[in-house]
Amino acid sequence: MIDFSHSNEAQLLVATVRRFVEKELNPLEDEIESTNEIDPAVADGLKRKARELGLWAMHMPEELGGGGLTSVEFCLVNEQIGRTKDVLARRAFGHVPSILSRCSGAQREKYLHAAMRGDLHVSVAMSEPAAGSDANGIKTTARCDGDGWILNGSKHFISDADVAGAYVVTARCEQGISCFLVDRDAPGLELGPRQDMMGHRGTHQHGLFFTDCRIGAQQLLGEPGRGMALMLGLINVARLAYVGARAVGMASKLLEMSAEFAQQRWQFGAPIGSFQMVQKMLADMQTDIYAARMMMLNAAWEIDQGREAREKVSMVKLFASEMLGRVADNAVQIFGGMGYCSALPIERYYRDARVFRLYDGTSEIHRMMIARSLLERGGISL
Repeated sequence: MIDFSHSNEAQLLVATVRRFVEKELNPLEDEIESTNEIDPAVADGLKRKARELGLWAMHMPEELGGGGLTSVEFCLVNEQIGRTKDVLARRAFGHVPSILSRCSGAQREKYLHAAMRGDLHVSVAMSEPAAGSDANGIKTTARCDGDGWILNGSKHFISDADVAGAYVVTARCEQGISCFLVDRDAPGLELGPRQDMMGHRGTHQHGLFFTDCRIGAQQLLGEPGRGMALMLGLINVARLAYVGARAVGMASKLLEMSAEFAQQRWQFGAPIGSFQMVQKMLADMQTDIYAARMMMLNAAWEIDQGREAREKVSMVKLFASEMLGRVADNAVQIFGGMGYCSALPIERYYRDARVFRLYDGTSEIHRMMIARSLLERGGISL
């Protein structure tokens, strides 16, 4: 028998996160959208409140001070987090890269424990101008030099690079692609100008430039040449939560707003929700969200059972991101001119939704991965 119920503890946690998002985060969205900034004092206050409620770094193991949530629980929580702006989620809930759990020796206190306390913000620097979805195309190099490493190359679209005190940097060395912990003030590292985007205002992306950037031997994270294995070994849950679940959360909020508007907006002597064309859009939105949610939870459950779920995660990433695009487009259509107007948040969600089809691998890349697995397997196996 398949049991789709959730524990009382999980339901309580989801309700707590939902209240926190609605009470503490949503009221800040308009100002951030207007200024493209979040006040550091406000961010610190959100972090403090979230920590008091036990909502900080919920994906990290309990023994490290995190929430120790299962993959399913983390996805349920991120549905609610998807109902607010990305920058608010990052500041309030602790966007601690999971790869920091692989720190060893002195790295654990300097980077892992500091990040878990909220004293250090660490960004992942992986994407490059010629290596986005093709992570193996990384050109940044790391050359072993005596008792350290010398990095040369560049990164771009690095989220929170301006507030980070350190970066997890992927670079190609003699043994292959490796991961390095690089401090913001490392000699030879330069923070590039901000790369402004069409959406997700408040979350800033910058380039990073390495020119004979020297770091110590102790900055190597894991083993030489094992960087991609480290990254990919932790990426499944991140993709499900930060793309799949948040796409479901954002889409759910858009559907709720659209349904309410369809009941209140009258045309030709009747609420527009009584028109079959509007009903079709609402029904399609609801069905799309349900499908994405079930796919996401099934893949998360597979991971919790210790099963290989990479192909399912790709399908969730593909379907949920494109589902959100369809839902956002329908929401604009239902709201009409007001949906295109900045006085309402619909156009903001429409812009924010677009990037879901790009980051963590484009839709085209994931389709290729899914098809390749299918052809290699020689049949359907779900």
